[in-house]
Amino acid sequence: MTNRLEELTHFAKEIRYHTLTTLNQLGFGHYGGSLSIVEVLAALYGEVLDVTIQNFASKERDHFVLSKGHAGPALYSTLYLKGFFDHDFLWSLNRNGTRLPSHPDRNLTPGVDMTTGSLGQGMSVATGIAYGKQITNSPHYTYALVGDGELNEGQCWEAAQFAAHQELSHLILFVDDNKKQLDGPTAEICQTFDFVEKFASFGWESVRVDGSSIEAILEAIQAMKDSRSSRPKCIVLDTVKGQGIDFLETMASNHHLRLSGQLVDDLEAAAQALASELEVTE
Repeated sequence: MTNRLEELTHFAKEIRYHTLTTLNQLGFGHYGGSLSIVEVLAALYGEVLDVTIQNFASKERDHFVLSKGHAGPALYSTLYLKGFFDHDFLWSLNRNGTRLPSHPDRNLTPGVDMTTGSLGQGMSVATGIAYGKQITNSPHYTYALVGDGELNEGQCWEAAQFAAHQELSHLILFVDDNKKQLDGPTAEICQTFDFVEKFASFGWESVRVDGSSIEAILEAIQAMKDSRSSRPKCIVLDTVKGQGIDFLETMASNHHLRLSGQLVDDLEAAAQALASELEVTE
């Protein structure tokens, strides 16, 4: 497993590098929440999901819904690295006439399973996908990723209740608990309390793991899949907004950045440091 973890760690660094460089060349974007999901994306697309370019059109596969759609840049970098489109396509992010909008659109972007961005709706859609798979006795899983601030939305908890009632055991939800949202710390805007306890009280199997550890994420996913429980599954990721970039992790407001002044140099230096680690020559 050691060699595989090294490969996945390298994959995560590549995702982080391309997320940074894509946003840097654009000059603005959702840095914080994109970077906090890099490790879970590396785990999913590097090891877990049975999704390829060849089988993407098939219903008989796993599905992934990025409910916190503003983190689209990290998903796009992942899909680029998996070969769904080329580098020029990746760098068209949020440009006029692009097929790569700031939030995922399944009708525009290869590799995107569901259009998202209106917070709360992605979790409901993922629940519907999982319900459909259950009706057809599909063995495949539905994975979804929501933000901690996104769980302010009441519709998320309606979906949670429905999923538990229908015993959607093949629904695995990740909560990106990076402790910040657009307007500030989640605890100050609307106290979240304990997500593990909350989901358990809604009838879910739930656990908290280190969201910066690919190994911990993979172990949690496997444990959930090995479980004989009929309950839906929730993995709370203990993350930091801006994860993996030291100065961003400590920045007070890093949800959406518009680059100017010293910030331009700092982000360019962060990208160059990753490029050196990855021995990028482009």
